[in-house]
Amino acid sequence: MLLRLSSCACLLAGILSLPAAHADDDTINPDRPDVANSSQVVGAHRVQLEAGLEWDRQRDPDAHVRTLTTPTLLRIGLSDALELRLETEGRTIAHASDPATGVHTVDAGWAESAAGVKWHIADQDGMRPSVGLIAEVALPTGSKALRGTGFRPSLNLPAEWDLGNDWSLGVMPGVGRDSDDGSTHYTYGVFDAALSKAFSERLHGFAELAAPRIARAAHGGTQTVADAGVSWLVNRDCMLDAMIVHGLNRNTPDLSLAFGISVRR
Repeated sequence: MLLRLSSCACLLAGILSLPAAHADDDTINPDRPDVANSSQVVGAHRVQLEAGLEWDRQRDPDAHVRTLTTPTLLRIGLSDALELRLETEGRTIAHASDPATGVHTVDAGWAESAAGVKWHIADQDGMRPSVGLIAEVALPTGSKALRGTGFRPSLNLPAEWDLGNDWSLGVMPGVGRDSDDGSTHYTYGVFDAALSKAFSERLHGFAELAAPRIARAAHGGTQTVADAGVSWLVNRDCMLDAMIVHGLNRNTPDLSLAFGISVRR
């Protein structure tokens, strides 16, 4: 299901109208904005919307491309250990220019969507991390130029350690199936590691090294990034975030900026 802007507005209105009945010390824990996801779920009878605006810049010898996307994730708590997830990159607008000729083009459309579940397997116990499992399927929806071929599954295993003194470490290995322009199916890997720090009750920061896609050159190659960001807890049910991303190879946009908000009921 494609989450268009009007649908997101309706979802947000619905979320804010739902009654809340949870402990006072329970605070929101979004999966955005970095690559790594939390091992935690939103909890039974919770609904959480995470939305943002992301700007990417890619400069190659034959083209300079700036892309604007509106990533959106809806999380619905089915139990204290299981949640339903619906997500999309939303509206996508790409400005491309040829540095040799100066020709400029604009392409716009709706990105495809994905559906899946997250299962919180275990809490941290000593050196054993808190562990989750995310199973998703990318769906052939959205604008023709932006959608993939068929249904493409992925599996990620987020793990987190509370290191003490308000520090935490998260890693997320994963694997997925995709298809290239020739409709050849292939398997790719995912890995990232993020170090987080709570500077105060409201202000949190993180730094991350990530490979959101590990693939052979014939299938687009490996993407690697380094990113850092901050989040601000407005209240226990609302968080703002900002992130800057630097691409570490030519397969990745050389600069990205992201800003977002997460709310729950």
